[in-house]
Amino acid sequence: MAVDSGDFVLTMDELRVVAGYVLHSAEEVLPVFEAARPDDPRPRAAVDAAREFAEGARRTRLQRVTSLDAHRAAKEAPTEAVRLAARAAGDAASAAYLHPIAKATQVGHILRAAAGAARVRELNADGDPAVGLRSIEQSRRRATPVLVDVLRRYPPAPTGLSRTAQLMAALDASLRGRSAPPLRLP
Repeated sequence: MAVDSGDFVLTMDELRVVAGYVLHSAEEVLPVFEAARPDDPRPRAAVDAAREFAEGARRTRLQRVTSLDAHRAAKEAPTEAVRLAARAAGDAASAAYLHPIAKATQVGHILRAAAGAARVRELNADGDPAVGLRSIEQSRRRATPVLVDVLRRYPPAPTGLSRTAQLMAALDASLRGRSAPPLRLP
């Protein structure tokens, strides 16, 4: 089965690869959210919904609902790291519904969780930018050829002023085999 209502085709298998990639980053930083907000199950539910889809279940309303719930949890988060962890969980669940339209904003659905996880690691290392860059490199090495092929169907990631946007642009450039834009120190 393929999603072809846009500018190109995305197969369910490709969407599962993307969801699995995003899920990996979300799972790594979910403990940051859960330590700060142990009574809020929304990001965990999004991660679980993403895992179900990535492992072969049909995509359903569950991924959409849990994604929105995790993003609401992010808005209520007390710190940047906790917010980024919840957002990564939401991105993991929403990856099942990546749109096949050639817009740079869609790249965020593929790479923002990895960039957010890199930023969380920086923040947990007293803002050390080298920690974030190492995390981006690990995410680059984790990308499969299928993921890179899907990514290249989209325009490059938009550049932004936030550290997370910069890390995402660096990851995007490295996966496309381009020079990364210069990163400013946080």
